[in-house]
Amino acid sequence: MPRLLLACLLIGLLVRPAAAAFDTAAEEAILIDLTAGTVLFEKGADRPIPPASMSKIMTAYMVFKRLKAGDLSLDDTFPVSEKAWRKGGSKMFVEVGDRVAVRDLLRGVIVQSGNDASIVLAEGIAGSEAAFADLMNREAEELGLSNSNFANATGWPDPDHRMSVRDLATVASVLIQDYPEYYGFYSETEFTWHEITQSNRNPLLYRNIGADGLKTGHTEEAGYCLTASALRGDRRLVMVVAGLENVRQRAEESERLLEWGFREFTAQRLFETGEVVEQAEVWLGESDSVPLVMAEEAVMALRRNDRDDVVVTVSYEGPIPAPIAAGDRLATLTVEAPDMPSRSFPLLAGEAVDKLGPVGRLIAGVKHLILGEL
Repeated sequence: MPRLLLACLLIGLLVRPAAAAFDTAAEEAILIDLTAGTVLFEKGADRPIPPASMSKIMTAYMVFKRLKAGDLSLDDTFPVSEKAWRKGGSKMFVEVGDRVAVRDLLRGVIVQSGNDASIVLAEGIAGSEAAFADLMNREAEELGLSNSNFANATGWPDPDHRMSVRDLATVASVLIQDYPEYYGFYSETEFTWHEITQSNRNPLLYRNIGADGLKTGHTEEAGYCLTASALRGDRRLVMVVAGLENVRQRAEESERLLEWGFREFTAQRLFETGEVVEQAEVWLGESDSVPLVMAEEAVMALRRNDRDDVVVTVSYEGPIPAPIAAGDRLATLTVEAPDMPSRSFPLLAGEAVDKLGPVGRLIAGVKHLILGEL
């Protein structure tokens, strides 16, 4: 039968009003505390929208993945096609017929937002931009990007090219966590190619707020957009805003959202990896109970005054029949806090429990029939 065991974590006796609501002029927005794996704010987060050049984060991700796998090197060179050379919009200014190193092409994509550099990378990896877009869509499925579809490597306007701000935040988060050796490209404020120096368009890099990436975007349909991340101490936030009216609004709204996230929330470590949370009852085991331990650290972003109102629930189907192996997943810990999405964490068996022998099972069965004991 289902059992719910409450592990109280200082449940507050007084109900405090929620912190003042936050809003933004952005049409779509999301703010994630990456350290705690918690969504702090969202607005239209799952709406498929034209991502403009922010989709170049996915283009860079495709390159980073191949670099880490050893299928590609920063020193490898790709030829510049006439298609890449002719492409309009933001440019790195590569010359047709040249061979350009992957390292420089990445800077052309990330710092200069070069459409030409994006196409050179796409053609070098997949043979054509269309084939590269197919690879992007396959990767999107693996990453669980449920509201994205790619038609090109640049973010060039296309009715079939869409991403949600949640999907953009997901790609940015994976890129930051899985490819730290290449993420540094995003904090470079300028890059020179063919004696043409261009500055990074990310306004937050120049505001001394801990920002170290990622990518701006702008088209008439998309408006002014930004995917950004900032690190303060051991806390990292990832933010996406879209549909803003101008460059100034993009900069101001982005900074305001990040500052709100750092100011109003703190990452709370509730349980350590391996910490015993509860004892679960065992059926026909050499021990009557088994410790339930955290499979991973439980960290959650909370409003600064809400820790006393956190409720932790442990749920499992019990009593759990023996034998039980150490490390078996037995239960789920759910953390709930005011005005925040709940989080769930797996709980494992902290030790093995062998099954009772025939005599022991007989005795246990008799006790259960006569005394109602397990």
